Amino acid sequence: MNISTLITFAFLLAAILLAIRSSRGKKMSLEQWSVGGRGFGTVFVFLLLAGEFFTTFTFLGGSGMIYQVGSPAYYVLAYMTLAYVFSYYLLPPVWRYAKEHGIVSISDFFRSKYQSPFLGVLVSIVGIIASVPVVVLQLKGLGIIVSETSYGMISPTLAVWIGTIAVTVYVMISGIHGAAWTAAIKDISIVLVVVFLGLYLPYHYLGGLQPMFEAVQAAKSDHLTLPEQGQSVSWVISTVLLTAFGFYMQPGLFAAALSAKSEKVFRRNTIIMPLYTLLLLFVFFVGYTAILQVPGLKGADGDLALLRLSLQTFDPWFIGIIGGVGVLTALVPTSVILLTTGTLFATNIYKPLTRTKEEGHIAKVAKVTVPVTAFISLYFVMNGGNALYALLLMSFSLITQLFPSLLLSLLSNNQINKYGACWGILVGVITVAYLTLSKTTIGTLFPDLPQIIKDFNPGFIALFVNVLVAFLVSRLKPF
Repeated sequence: MNISTLITFAFLLAAILLAIRSSRGKKMSLEQWSVGGRGFGTVFVFLLLAGEFFTTFTFLGGSGMIYQVGSPAYYVLAYMTLAYVFSYYLLPPVWRYAKEHGIVSISDFFRSKYQSPFLGVLVSIVGIIASVPVVVLQLKGLGIIVSETSYGMISPTLAVWIGTIAVTVYVMISGIHGAAWTAAIKDISIVLVVVFLGLYLPYHYLGGLQPMFEAVQAAKSDHLTLPEQGQSVSWVISTVLLTAFGFYMQPGLFAAALSAKSEKVFRRNTIIMPLYTLLLLFVFFVGYTAILQVPGLKGADGDLALLRLSLQTFDPWFIGIIGGVGVLTALVPTSVILLTTGTLFATNIYKPLTRTKEEGHIAKVAKVTVPVTAFISLYFVMNGGNALYALLLMSFSLITQLFPSLLLSLLSNNQINKYGACWGILVGVITVAYLTLSKTTIGTLFPDLPQIIKDFNPGFIALFVNVLVAFLVSRLKPF
């Protein structure tokens, strides 16, 4: 085993040991396991929310998207900043209501707000389905990282199996506590590695950032502009709005927000988090450099851009550090998503169906759900070939269908009822599923529409249909 592989696995082992230590002395009730007993302060909540941001998509998918399509990747910078602005107003009332009613998941929130057990079950199902592509994204990225940084000694398939087993054990032992502590190590190390790579590689190969952009302009000028069709300006705007609306609808992020000990935590984080997103620029710089230095990566292989460029530049010991940090970018968000999925299933599907009231038993069911979800995701990793950014967008298109009903529920005069909320979400999800699976676009359905409309993100169109149906059903079937 080479030094690179040893260092990578040392990071993984350290994370697991830290997770075990973080759970000592704590009675792991469902609330403690899933939201940390609502006792996390500004630092831990910041790290958890950042942990959901700095994932394998940030590490590989950001540079991969720049490599593959160029400027449309900048939608990530815009949506992150907009989502954090939303959080200043959205999260405090959500947190207050959740604390008052003992809520630990987004499904509990919907069930309580609309007084509808069925809606709670529906939101759980949507949350679980939307979480699977994100877990697939993380595991797929994990396999790429371990395989590449081991110089091919470990196959992507074996790497994914090891990662899946490790993250499953990690989550079942420590819950959200392990994710919070590991996020501290991950965020410090990823900032250092990403900034270094984003500055060193352009200067090493091209003499600086300006020469890098000049070289890209000469070689692939289309990567520095938005296309007139497809991922055009209207696609970017609609995708930014879609993903910003859906950011905190992700069950893992919603649960991480509920772990705060006060609503002031969110307002403090709102000040810091938009600045944190600027780190993505350094990932983009790596992608631009890779366009010139490792040409020829086709399709989803564009996600290899950062690692392939690093392999031809650095010594094995530093490749091991890159691999170790990359492993942590998969471990933290995956653990939060898996424990949230377990909580959703146990409290909002299993509990209502079995009418079980024993909290200890519900907690056990939540933990058992973790490996089930992990290995379902593993199946899709082995049988799918989508690029990382495509998986992320598919997940957002699904989960954002929850946003209109949640936002309206916070108003004193909610204009939709439980029937409208249910049908709106259901029709929105079906629309996303149809457009995604059939690869249908607005342009193929309505070829005579202006190009600006035809380029809208399909998930954004589904969101419009969702709202329309929700209001219509609420009028037809009054409160």
